[in-house]
Amino acid sequence: MAQPKIFSLMDKAIHEYNLIEKGDKILIGASGGKDSTALVEYFASRKHQKRPNDDFEFMAIHIAPGFADHLNPKLVEQFEHWGVDFKTINIDVLGRLKPGKKMNCWWCSTQRRTELNNYAMEHGYNKIALGHHLDDILETLLMNALKKGQLSTMPPRLKYKKYPVTVIRPLCFATDQSIVDHAEKVGYKKDTTTCTYDDNSTRKKARSRLYALTEGNEHEKLKFFEALRNINTEYLP
Repeated sequence: MAQPKIFSLMDKAIHEYNLIEKGDKILIGASGGKDSTALVEYFASRKHQKRPNDDFEFMAIHIAPGFADHLNPKLVEQFEHWGVDFKTINIDVLGRLKPGKKMNCWWCSTQRRTELNNYAMEHGYNKIALGHHLDDILETLLMNALKKGQLSTMPPRLKYKKYPVTVIRPLCFATDQSIVDHAEKVGYKKDTTTCTYDDNSTRKKARSRLYALTEGNEHEKLKFFEALRNINTEYLP
């Protein structure tokens, strides 16, 4: 039986960017959304397949920000059914805000990432797997180019300079729609969550601009991503 399309895309990303190596201990950031859930499902599938030369460990961890409900119990049951080691850490993201500052997506993600880094270092995990997909990467590229005047985005593999941890993004070749389709087909789309503070207007604008460029076409998005790996500096300012 053929494996799901997004699993094949993650296989491709892992091969091309060497995201999983012998002896790795990988921490999966499980936000409760469809993207990170697909990531957890993929790792669980590899665990059960027992592929040759698969010599790595992983666990999923949910950083609960304190202003939203915990993961849907059905999703937790799904993790257990997949045989995934899972843990929740509670933090007070709102309580960490400096006086006069407003809650926003960047602040929340920064605090949750900090907790993931701390847990990884304290427990010997050398990699953190995040659920950012192709659309996220291209949207970030547009945001940085149009707001910062900088050509940069979220790379599939990023080794922190200050910490002994590497961030990996196995979904870098998968579009948002492909993950939606997969989650609906498998049956956990309705069990995943969205954030009540999801008011990131800058990203929403980038999302609409990406759609204006590609009209949602998967092939064109992949070509856009490919362009980031095929830079001809001779024809740039």
